[in-house]
Amino acid sequence: MSQRDVADTSLQQGREALARHAWQEAYELLSAANASGPLAADDLDLLGEAARWTGHLGEAIEARERAYAAHLEAGNPQAAAMAALWLFSDHVDKLASSVAMGWLNRAQRLLENEAGCVEQGYLSWLQTNVSIGKGDLDGAAQQAVRTLEIGSRFGDRDLQAIGLFDQGNILVAKGQAAEGMALLDEAMVAAVSGELGPVFTGIVYCSMITTCGRLADYRRAAEWTEAAKRWCNRQSIGGFPGLCRVQRAEIMRLRGVWAEAEEEARRASEELRDFDYRAVGEAFHQIGEIRLRMGDLEAAEEAFRQAHELGRDPQPGLSLLRHCQGGTDAAATMIKRALSEQSWDRLSRARLLPAQVEIGIAAEDLESARGAAEELDAIAADYGTPALQAFAACASGALQLAEGDANAAQQTLRQGIRLWQEIEAPYEAARARMLLAQAYRAQSCLDEAAIELQAARSTFEKLGAVLDAVRAAELIAANAGPVSAPSSRATRTFMFTDIVKSTNLLEAIGDEGWEDVLRWHDQALRALFAAHGGEEIKHGGDGFFVAFPEAAAAMDCAVGIQRTLADHRRGQGFAPQVRIGLHACEATRRGRDYGGKGVHEAARIAALAEGGEILASQETHMGSAGRFPVSAARTVSVKGISKPLQVVAVEWR
Repeated sequence: MSQRDVADTSLQQGREALARHAWQEAYELLSAANASGPLAADDLDLLGEAARWTGHLGEAIEARERAYAAHLEAGNPQAAAMAALWLFSDHVDKLASSVAMGWLNRAQRLLENEAGCVEQGYLSWLQTNVSIGKGDLDGAAQQAVRTLEIGSRFGDRDLQAIGLFDQGNILVAKGQAAEGMALLDEAMVAAVSGELGPVFTGIVYCSMITTCGRLADYRRAAEWTEAAKRWCNRQSIGGFPGLCRVQRAEIMRLRGVWAEAEEEARRASEELRDFDYRAVGEAFHQIGEIRLRMGDLEAAEEAFRQAHELGRDPQPGLSLLRHCQGGTDAAATMIKRALSEQSWDRLSRARLLPAQVEIGIAAEDLESARGAAEELDAIAADYGTPALQAFAACASGALQLAEGDANAAQQTLRQGIRLWQEIEAPYEAARARMLLAQAYRAQSCLDEAAIELQAARSTFEKLGAVLDAVRAAELIAANAGPVSAPSSRATRTFMFTDIVKSTNLLEAIGDEGWEDVLRWHDQALRALFAAHGGEEIKHGGDGFFVAFPEAAAAMDCAVGIQRTLADHRRGQGFAPQVRIGLHACEATRRGRDYGGKGVHEAARIAALAEGGEILASQETHMGSAGRFPVSAARTVSVKGISKPLQVVAVEWR
C-alpha cells in the first residue's frame, strides 16, 4: 500500500471515529493523515474538533486557522466564519482576549452580507456571552432571543437549547432565579435526552453546574456534577472531565473532605493545563481555599498567586489570608477593591461580602461590615438558596455580636448553623458555633458556650483545620475563667498616645536608656490620666488607649501631657516626642474594653498627628467648649472609614 493510500485510510478512519465520538482515536488518525499531506478545509475542521476534545488546544487552533484560510480561499464565507467563531472560543480559553475579539469581529464581518444562515445564530450566541461579560444584561437578553429564533428557524437543536439556556442564565443574573432556573432545566432536558451534539451537551452541562455554584445551590450542583461526570466518562472527553473536577472540588471542600477535594483540583489543573487557563486558575483558587482552612498559609498564598497569574481573581481567599496573617488593614483594602470591581454581578458580590463583614468587624469598621451584611441579606432573600441564607445569617449574627446585641446574635447564629448543617457544610457550621459560643458567654451562659466550643473544636480537629482548632481551645480555656460584664453602649472621649520614632530613639540610646525613658514616660502619663479622671484601657509598647467621661477632661489631660513633656525637655534636656489623638463618640463597652467604629476613628486620628501635636475631632473640640485655641478645621480621610472626618490641631503651647 502506498503512502498516499495509508494517508487516505487514516483520514477515512479518522472521520468515522469522530462520527462515533471516539475522540482520542479520531485525533490520532486525523493527525497522522495531516502529517502525510495537507488536508482539505472540512477535514481540518474535524481535526480541530478532535484536538479540542482531547485537550490539545494549540493544535486545535492551528488546524482551525488553516481551515479558516482554506474556506476563505474556496469562497465559502459561512464556513470561514464558523472557523473564526471557534477560534474566538479557543483564544478566550487561552486568556488571549484581544486575539479572541479579533476573530469574533472577523466572523461578524464575513456574515453581515450573508442572507439568513445558521452561522449567524452561533455568532449571536457568542455575542451574548460578550455582553454578559460587560454587564449588559439587556443587550445579552436580546442576543439570546435571536439565538433561539435562528435555531428554531433552521431546526438547529443546539442553538435552540443554548439560546434557551442563555435566557435563563440572564434571568438568574437579574435576580429572577425561579423563572431563570425553569429555562435552564428545560435546556438540560434536551442535553440529558441526547437531542444535542456532544459540544453543546457539554457546554450546557458545565454551564448549569457553574450557575448552581454561583447561586451557592450546592445540592443541585452536586447532582448535576455527577451527571456531567458520567456523561464525560462515556464520551471519553479530555477537556470536560477537568471542568467537572473543578466544580466537584468546590463541593467536596464545602462537605469537608479536603484531601480528596485538593486531589480533585490538582487533577483538574493537570487535565486543563493546555485546554482552559481560566478553569486552571479556578482549580488553584480551590486549592488555596482548602490550604487556608487547613492553616497552611504559605501553601495557600502560593496557590492564590498561581490563580491570579491565570486570570482568576484570588478574592476573597487572599483577603482572608492577609487577615489571618495579621494584615487586617491590607485585607480591608483588598476586599473593598474586589467589591468595587464587581459592581453589577450580585452573585459574584455575594461570594465577597462574607469576607467584607468578617474583616470589617476585625478592623472595627462596623459601618462597612453593616453595609455588607445588609447587602448579603438582600441577595439571599432574592435568590433563596440555603447556602446564601446561611452566609447571610452568620454575617448578620457576627455583626450583632460586635455591636453588643448578644441576644439577637444567638437567634441569628442558630439559624445559620441549622442551614449549614442542612447542606452538610461542617467547617462553616463550626465557625458559626464559635461565634454562638461568644454570644452565650456575653450573657453568662457558660454551659451553653462550652458545648458549642467543644463541638467546634472536635469538628476542626477531624477536618484538619489546625489554626481554628487552636483558637477553639483558647476560647474553651477562656470560657472557664471569669465572665466579662455584658456589653453596652457608652459615650466617651477616647485618647490614643504614642511616642514618635521610638525605634530610632531606642537605637540611639540603647536598651537600658530606652527602658529608663519609657518608665518615666509611663509614670508621668499615668499620673495625668488619674488626675483628669481618665480610665486606662490598654497599654502596648510606648502607647496608651484611655477613655474619659467628658471631652473637656480629655482635652485638659492632653494639654497637660504635652506641657509636662515640654517642661521636662527644657529642664532636663530631653523628653520623647508624643503624638495624641482625641475623639468624642459612642462606642461598645465590653467589660473594661471599648470597641466599634468610634474607637477605630480615634486611633486613626492619633496616627495622623505629628510629634508634639494634639489632633482632635471637631466633635471633641465642640464638646470641650473651646477651652483651648485650635487651628482651622480640615477634612481628612482615614483607612477603614468611608466618611471623611473633620479634625483640628490644639494650640497647647
